[in-house]
Formats: sequence, C-alpha cells, structure tokens
Amino acid sequence: MLEESWYIVKEASEQCKIVSAQALASLNTAPLEQWGPFKAQNQAIAKRVGLIRAGKCKPS
Repeated sequence: MLEESWYIVKEASEQCKIVSAQALASLNTAPLEQWGPFKAQNQAIAKRVGLIRAGKCKPS
C-alpha cells in the first residue's frame, strides 16, 4: 500500500484545508502558508483544529 502524505494549506480566504501531496503539487496558486507533511489525515485534522484555535486559520 502506498503511503500518502497530507498537508494543510492556507488559502487567500484565510481558511485552511487539508490536501494530499498529489493535490498540493497540482494547486494553481501558491498557498499563503502550509504545514506538513503529516503521515495520516487524522494528524492533519488535529493540527488544523489547533491552528484554528490559535487564530492562524479561520474555520470553514
């Protein structure tokens, strides 16, 4: 099984979304900020919650 990496990217709207490494490579615009890679999607979700609580990202 191929292991996928996950990233958190901050968009111009200041919302953060979780994307795979493959999706990150195909983004048309560079993100304002990015965090990662994370080995599991649930790790990225937990980090995104922390970023929202810290005020670095707006909730969706």
